Amino acid sequence: MLRFAGHEIDSQRAELRGRHGQPIRLRPKSFDMLLMLAGNARRIVSKQELIEAIWPNVHVSEDSLFQCIREIRAALGDDRRELIRAVSGRGYLFDADVTREPAAVASAGEAAAGAAAETKAAPVGRLSPFSTGRRTIFAAIAGLGIAGVGALIGLAVATPVFGPDPIFARKPPAIMVVPIAASGGDPESAEMAASVTLRLTNGLAGIDGIRVVAPPAVATSTSPRGMRNAPADFVVSAELVKGAKSWEAQARMTSAATGEVRWTTSVSVGTEDGDPALQQSRLAAGIGHSLALRVNALLNANALMRSGGDDALPAGNARVVIEQAMAVINQTTPERYRAAQTMLETALAADPDNVDLEIALAAHLMRGIQTVWYDPANAATTERDARAMLERALRAKPTYVPALGAYCRLLTATNQLAESLVACARTLSFDPWDGTALFNLGLTQILQGRFEEALATFKQADEFGTPQFSRWTWLLGAGLACMLMERNEEAVPWLERSLAITPGTGRTHMLLAVAYQLLGRHEEARAVMAKALELRPGSTAQNVSLPTRNASPVFLAASERLIKIEVELGLPER
Repeated sequence: MLRFAGHEIDSQRAELRGRHGQPIRLRPKSFDMLLMLAGNARRIVSKQELIEAIWPNVHVSEDSLFQCIREIRAALGDDRRELIRAVSGRGYLFDADVTREPAAVASAGEAAAGAAAETKAAPVGRLSPFSTGRRTIFAAIAGLGIAGVGALIGLAVATPVFGPDPIFARKPPAIMVVPIAASGGDPESAEMAASVTLRLTNGLAGIDGIRVVAPPAVATSTSPRGMRNAPADFVVSAELVKGAKSWEAQARMTSAATGEVRWTTSVSVGTEDGDPALQQSRLAAGIGHSLALRVNALLNANALMRSGGDDALPAGNARVVIEQAMAVINQTTPERYRAAQTMLETALAADPDNVDLEIALAAHLMRGIQTVWYDPANAATTERDARAMLERALRAKPTYVPALGAYCRLLTATNQLAESLVACARTLSFDPWDGTALFNLGLTQILQGRFEEALATFKQADEFGTPQFSRWTWLLGAGLACMLMERNEEAVPWLERSLAITPGTGRTHMLLAVAYQLLGRHEEARAVMAKALELRPGSTAQNVSLPTRNASPVFLAASERLIKIEVELGLPER
């Protein structure tokens, strides 16, 4: 047992506990890193030493290390970076007095009391999907102080819990990423393939519920079937080809035991921007996002070792309906939005037990609340309906990415900011390339007045570019963050790119009109505002801004400044 600064680490139970004895959940890698740092208190531990200890025999970049450090700091409330200090060029220093003592052995009475407490029926109330048995979701969000972390922990402990987490109830599956093969043999293609392999491996290494193992030195991406006895359950391989205007990647995941193909995807990334780093990021994200969803679906369907390629994905008809609904609203207008809702409602009525359709409809309803396309009198009912659907889905599949992502959207749309931060982090722990979760995380940061952090979050989503149908959202978010910081010239390209993808959203037009006005482009500003009012009839100064409940005074002041200019450009006050 290690104790420091009001916290304690119980290595026997692999548990971090807070100032009042409440458990604080960390991912296994982050817990191992905290244990190593605390066990070497007052000594600088190099980055390489940490990487070799936490990821033995796996090649990862420093990004994976940084993610663990951020999670540990957030869990400890170390937002000032006083407990875990970065020592430039050398590593990290755990700067606290640590005491060591044997773990106390509970008496028989205490054990019986604990067992009774755990088997006691959970109180009837609102479901929280962020407790699974004895595990409480980690508060892995930078910027939360000790009080904020305490509030999140208290929230998670006080709410009803699910049954055992299916991912943690068995040995995590092992995935091997063999080097991506580059056709053509030229140095540029070889370098691109190596970089994409590294980025993909790093991202997978940070996902909860799986293990990433290093391939044998002789492994090649063209011979996954020759790796029948590989130290992994699945082998991921890919080929990369450079075309005239794009990079094309074809990836697959095969069973190491049988050679059966369990997942495939194709990714195309344009080369017109001339930025190799961005191209590498989007290639890795395009493969990784699809792969993360596939593995997550297999795990949640308990289908990991079963045969059959699509047994863990939405049934064929449901998948088609969901894809069609997403396509309909990509060019967003109220009419197209209602058409997509009708499609989903009709499909769900015909298949009422379909979890994927229920999640898709709930997410769609929350999108409408965020876009203010419901009468205020109906918004509360819509929110309750969406919440009920997601609670049912999360009871059935508590670690299912689509359900977690939709719940993240619901909490963001309803300004439950502390819960939203946790929900977004939970989603990203199973799919780090989920741009929709990053968008909702960025919105929450905006409402907290953390504009610079929000802009960085939106930029990260843009670097990944996944999922494709959400690209306009984080571009809008980046433009909004710039506007709130009065960086109007910087905001314009973000907003114009968003409109190029989805021109039917009036909110983007309104922000662009304000930016034009502040840059002296007055005629353009009025024309764009007129277009916004045409797209969103009934818009007023009262209903175009983000909801203000629980919002930071910093956000409220900056938002009021933008709304004032919108009114000057013709937006009705009421």
